[in-house]
Amino acid sequence: MAETAIQSEKSVSQLRCIGCGRTALPDRFRCEHCRDLLEIIYPGWENRGPAGLDAAALKKLWLNRRSSFDPADRSGVWRFREILPQISQPKIITIGEGNTPVYELPHCARSAGIDHLSAKHQGMNPTGSFKDTGMTVAASFARQAGYRWVACASTGNTSASMAAYAARGGLHSLVLIPDGKISWSKLSQSLDYGAITCQLKTDFDGCVRVLNEVVERMPVYLLNSVNPYRVEGQKTAAFELLEQLGWEPPDHIIVPGGNLANSSAIGKALLEMKQLGFIQRVPKVSVIQAEGANPLVRTIRENGGQQLIPVHAETMATAIRIGNPASWKKALRVLRETGGTVEQVSEIEIAFAKAEIGAEGVGCEPASAVTLAGLKKLVQQGFVKRKESVVLILTGHVLKDAEFTLKFHRGDLFAGTPQQAESQILKSQERAPIVLEPSVDAVISLLKSAEN
Repeated sequence: MAETAIQSEKSVSQLRCIGCGRTALPDRFRCEHCRDLLEIIYPGWENRGPAGLDAAALKKLWLNRRSSFDPADRSGVWRFREILPQISQPKIITIGEGNTPVYELPHCARSAGIDHLSAKHQGMNPTGSFKDTGMTVAASFARQAGYRWVACASTGNTSASMAAYAARGGLHSLVLIPDGKISWSKLSQSLDYGAITCQLKTDFDGCVRVLNEVVERMPVYLLNSVNPYRVEGQKTAAFELLEQLGWEPPDHIIVPGGNLANSSAIGKALLEMKQLGFIQRVPKVSVIQAEGANPLVRTIRENGGQQLIPVHAETMATAIRIGNPASWKKALRVLRETGGTVEQVSEIEIAFAKAEIGAEGVGCEPASAVTLAGLKKLVQQGFVKRKESVVLILTGHVLKDAEFTLKFHRGDLFAGTPQQAESQILKSQERAPIVLEPSVDAVISLLKSAEN
């Protein structure tokens, strides 16, 4: 660890244990006393605000940077650098992350039973997922701290993002993935970006256990979501969202639940915005999980959040196929402090919602679609009211799992599974290719029949 990195961090931010409250060195991931996760805090904000600026000045500064040609200013993460850990500008690794769109979803709104629905599409990041916003900060810190190797365990999106940022920053990267339980589209990315990629004969949680021992024994910097710098980068999506909404917060923000760092990051950002005077009220942040990968749902419903109930995760939504989420305590705190809730959805519900989002011309990976599927249930329960504004966080690009989409539209996604009979409900959303003779009349006839 470079001494300069330690000194710069002490001057602006601190790592604090979420359990016992002790501070830690900048390159740690867990508290050395109680082994709980760490978070980054900014003690100076209480007296003088970020960089000595108030909310109005920061809003103006961040908006002005959008017209800059500086790579850091063009980044949708580093444009907000006053609310991030201090990284020297020459060490920043950026590939133009952030700046993701907010889409109106009128058809999905009607399907869910509300008047207004939009989506912040984090799948429009450079490597196709929300991971880029956190990876730019964590990888930049690794570079500043003098590490040569970075590593992650991954269900796909993390590996793609880490490999890309390592390549851009001149770092070596190691990826551990579960054997046969990952989207090949995502795996192809880490291979193309030059990572040493190892498939272990275990699940994601097994990969995490192996990697934790590797980083204990080798000078390798861990870039999984337990890394607090990842969370700091990912929180900028919430700052950017509120800026796009004119700093008028929605009533609800709904997030997919996998390892739970993203919901933690978004909640952290919202609470910081309230503290700093950017917003007067905090949206309710709710987390949706797949029924087959629902540890947070079970933990809250069965023991009130006292102790995590790990599960053997099984879902086609591979990005959230995680049974032992590292950031569950952080996510639980966000739910409690924002008044949000948790819900779970079936594989059929996920597939149907994904097709509905796609039919809006937006598209997303399966894990993102749990947000719409979960919203429908929250509306039915009365937790979300018809007139309330809702923003879905779409975490991955539609091409992240093209095989899922193709199987869906061919009608064989659930072939040979216990859900095969139930999947008939999906027929209305299927759009399989139509085989025709090479005839103009055949095409015209098809067009005329489609209008009826």
